[in-house]
Amino acid sequence: MKNKNWIKIASIYIGTVIGAGFASGREIVDFFGAYGVKGIWGIIISGILFSLLGSLLLIKIHDSKIEDFNGLVNKLFGKGFGFIIDTIISFSLYTGFSIMISGSGAIFKEELGLPFDIGVLIMASLSFIVFLFSLKGLSFVNTLLVPLLIIGIIFTSFYLNIREGFVFSHSQGVDFTGKGNFITSSLLYFGSNCLIIIVVFSSLLPLIDDRGTAIIGGSVGGFILAILALSIFTSMLIYYNEVFNLEIPMLRICDHIGEGYRKLYAIILWIAMFTTALANGFGFMDKINKNKLLNTAFFCISAIPLAKVGFANLVGIIYPISGIIGFVMMVIILLH
Repeated sequence: MKNKNWIKIASIYIGTVIGAGFASGREIVDFFGAYGVKGIWGIIISGILFSLLGSLLLIKIHDSKIEDFNGLVNKLFGKGFGFIIDTIISFSLYTGFSIMISGSGAIFKEELGLPFDIGVLIMASLSFIVFLFSLKGLSFVNTLLVPLLIIGIIFTSFYLNIREGFVFSHSQGVDFTGKGNFITSSLLYFGSNCLIIIVVFSSLLPLIDDRGTAIIGGSVGGFILAILALSIFTSMLIYYNEVFNLEIPMLRICDHIGEGYRKLYAIILWIAMFTTALANGFGFMDKINKNKLLNTAFFCISAIPLAKVGFANLVGIIYPISGIIGFVMMVIILLH
């Protein structure tokens, strides 16, 4: 296939989903860890959903010529109710951006020994620069950074599993948790990512040349997300009893490779936060202006005070609400 836009789409897809919760291992533990080896099947189901429904959403956007999220919402719900939905989602995107720059501050403070505020300011400033270039900036950064994420996560898993001989400390697992079984957990996990996927995808029309580009971009992005989730999960199973209750399990796991490698993975985790911050911020900025310097600067600066509420506190409050809204919207879009 001569056109390479599917690579850009797949990179944006991966960079959008693989945020702090994913790369830290916390989401993988929460949704799949308790089931032991059966959690692998849950991740495979999630990967199929990411590939299939991601491709279908891109096809829908291509066929309906959806240019932005406002157009998508108005088409589905009308201008009146669409305005309410749009307002709720704008708040979710704004807080999502703040969550990621808060995570940047936490990484700088806890792992790199630098002030929290420095981490916040660096991510906010870099995001500001990328937003000025709109979709081209988002595409360029994701195409550049996502391969580093893929290499870092897969290497960590490959090294540890080969060294430990795929001997898992938590293989049997349980059949049911508060999220049901591994099947319902896979549905909930996909749902928790739906909102940001819908918002970012609705602005990708310039990259979707045809249905083939949509299908390949969505499928490849979903497949790689499944591979990365499996990589993190198998690493988790080796040290599960040691890390299942930690906020950032992967950093403790990297201690088994070496202190220096833990610092390196902290940088990988920061990159994951950055790509997700860009996805949230891009979705928000694309809805309110077209690269106006002052509005972009105001958005980045205004998110800093909220970031100081704390990474863990923001995640616990915002993510469940966003997940419900996103999953319902995905169902409505695909059935419309």
